[in-house]
Amino acid sequence: MKHVYYLCMLPAIFASCSPQTTTEEASAPSIEVAQAVTDSVTLYKTYPGFLSSNRAIQVVARVNGQLLAKEYDGGQYVEKGKVLFRIEDNTYRDRYNQAKAALATAESTYEYNKKHYEAIKKAFAGDAVSQMDLIQAESNYRQSEANIASAKAALSTAQTNLGYCVITAPISGHINSSPFSAGAYIGGEGSPVEMATIYEDDVLNANFYIEDEQYINMLRGGSDEREDLKEIPLTFSESFPHSYTANLYYMAPSIDRNTGTMKLQAKLQNTYGELKDGMYCSISLPTGVDSDAILVKDASIGTDQLGKYLYVVNDSDKIVYTHIKIGELANDSMRIVTDGLAPGARYVTKALMKVRSGMKVNPVLTK
Repeated sequence: MKHVYYLCMLPAIFASCSPQTTTEEASAPSIEVAQAVTDSVTLYKTYPGFLSSNRAIQVVARVNGQLLAKEYDGGQYVEKGKVLFRIEDNTYRDRYNQAKAALATAESTYEYNKKHYEAIKKAFAGDAVSQMDLIQAESNYRQSEANIASAKAALSTAQTNLGYCVITAPISGHINSSPFSAGAYIGGEGSPVEMATIYEDDVLNANFYIEDEQYINMLRGGSDEREDLKEIPLTFSESFPHSYTANLYYMAPSIDRNTGTMKLQAKLQNTYGELKDGMYCSISLPTGVDSDAILVKDASIGTDQLGKYLYVVNDSDKIVYTHIKIGELANDSMRIVTDGLAPGARYVTKALMKVRSGMKVNPVLTK
């Protein structure tokens, strides 16, 4: 009877379990999953930085007088040579005319003294004049030469000062507004007065600081001629319509002992005129290469109080909540997983809100 009892019970057990299992499998939702891939990627470390213009030139006034006109609008792009300010030039034009007249007088005197000296030399050769007369004539001639040089220098100075009355752009770039408007008195002769600043921002510098340890790591990876230092990615607090990269070209010759950091600069083209001097940015400096990096889709990673996580599908096609540690973004949409995930592991890519740990799913593998 004992053996008969067990033999009778086995069919009952299978009969009761089989429909339940079949029902569970049939009700399992189809969920898209992907496999964690392994690839060689360049590793980056992000540093805060700021942009500065290639050059910022102060436009100054070097003469005294009333400001007659300001011929630009603040913030606009000005070409090199464009007239920016006009200052009254009456005083400086008078000085120029006086210097020009003084030069003409000096040249006339020179011509007279030159001919007189030549005549005295001939007369001295015929014993018609004394040696003192010859010496005096030569002295007057040489003095008139010096007077011409002095008059030319005075004319040049007067012409330069007259030119300062019209202030032009020394470089091309964006110019800021001026604290002076037409009618203001400008006293720039004694000490130059700053009128405005022009920013040459078609080329910008990205300025940032790295730790001395990172500098050593860069040396281990090669010199500053490394190709991966020629297109360093830059990002900003808000996305621009265009992406930007910069070429590293400067390393400070010393480490700041107070901070243990050194200054680096990278140059970038402001092709679309979107970037401005003083703008904050983030510089992703290449730090090395991970030949076996584990990559997952960045959009598949969730965040909770414990940090970052993935919903992994195990061999039994059940969801397993998996806490992970992540690294940098790679290839625009993939994220490096530094801990918590095995290569080839299947993880949920969509419908993250519809799954839960322990749930049975029908995984659909996607690329």
